[in-house]
Amino acid sequence: MPSTTHPHAFHFDRAVDSYWEASADPPGIDAAPLQSEETCDVAIIGAGFTGLSAALELAGSGADVRVLEAGRVGWGASGRNGGFACIGSHKLSYGQMIRTYGLEATRHYYQTMHQSVALVRETLDRYGIDAWASGDGEVTLAHLPSRVAELRDEQAFLRETFGDRTEFLPKEELAARGLDGPGFHAGLKGNTGFGIHPLNYARGLARAAAKAGARIHGSSRLLRWEETPQGHVLHTAEGRLRARHVIVATNGYTPEDVSPRHGGKLMPALSSILVTRVLTQDELQSQGWTSPLMAYDSRKLLHYFRLLPNGRFLFGGRGGTDASDNGSTAYRPVLEGAFRELFPAWRGAEITHYWRGFVCLAYDLVPYVGALDEARTVWTAIAYHGNGVAMGSWCGRAVARLLTGKAAHGELSPVLTRRLARFPLPAFRPLYLKGAYVWYGWQDKS
Repeated sequence: MPSTTHPHAFHFDRAVDSYWEASADPPGIDAAPLQSEETCDVAIIGAGFTGLSAALELAGSGADVRVLEAGRVGWGASGRNGGFACIGSHKLSYGQMIRTYGLEATRHYYQTMHQSVALVRETLDRYGIDAWASGDGEVTLAHLPSRVAELRDEQAFLRETFGDRTEFLPKEELAARGLDGPGFHAGLKGNTGFGIHPLNYARGLARAAAKAGARIHGSSRLLRWEETPQGHVLHTAEGRLRARHVIVATNGYTPEDVSPRHGGKLMPALSSILVTRVLTQDELQSQGWTSPLMAYDSRKLLHYFRLLPNGRFLFGGRGGTDASDNGSTAYRPVLEGAFRELFPAWRGAEITHYWRGFVCLAYDLVPYVGALDEARTVWTAIAYHGNGVAMGSWCGRAVARLLTGKAAHGELSPVLTRRLARFPLPAFRPLYLKGAYVWYGWQDKS
């Protein structure tokens, strides 16, 4: 497991007690554990959006593919996120990105993010996955009056740099659009993205990959990884898998104690979510929030929220550094307090579900897609910075295409392929995170 996390975060033997788990469609596949010695062309570690998208692409191209999942399909972030299929997946500002990678590479990356959202929509339609798709776009909400001008600046920058047309919403327009709240002072609406039921999407991907020929093994945690001249040998509790190539698709749950290739290169960070009971129309009207749009506030330690198609409200936030069970219990009133403050008309609404999971940060604050060894037998697609529904899907397909030669390295933006850097003094990553949260909290108040 990552050296920065608590063992309580790895309850592979049981599903997280989330609203998605309570409402998901049946898995529809037999994901029996690996229980013998097997061989394959490509072994994929992790049955989330990235691993399953890679498996679907590879199996569809005729490769012999096996997927090893420590828990159940979608056990990790793919089954417990907020269901925001939208652009994002980086924490590096566009200005810094342009200075580091160049304008054209940054524009290419921006186009890729838009393509990733389209890929999710296309996948849902193509494979008949009922993922509760809803809403049309996303809105960033200024949480302080001082942030209103920043939204206007961002609108101009996106138009001039990427040709992206967004819509500025003054406070009175927020109310007219059903996006009202006492803590929101303006909004910037983008037209790309929609909300989904993430676990239904993950299970639908698994069904599609299995139908294409991929074999998925649940409850098959990787315990030991041997690299030999003949290939890779992956050991689980009950089986052994030999493969010519390996794709690591475990994101914030990447086991640094099994392979050194990701060691010190990832920063797991907690994100927490709550879901309310079904809200009545009177309750929605009294608060002034009736829109199905995905929404974020402008904080560094942002809150994200949306009205689900069945009338429940989902509210999530970044923060907290204690991944233990006690830490989860302690953080719940913090998240509930933020929810009640932003949506005071719903102070009495029952919270039916609360859960947590890891997002994954990289030192360079952008995702990485590519090989991890000179022989190009170990691959990864990883680090979506809390926004992996769309980009995880796109990057999973991309890494499969790189592996098979169906796509050339130069076809991807250098933002994605430049490197997966190691954190300086990686043992201090928990302290880096705590320090960043203190700094972000101060910025969010000013």
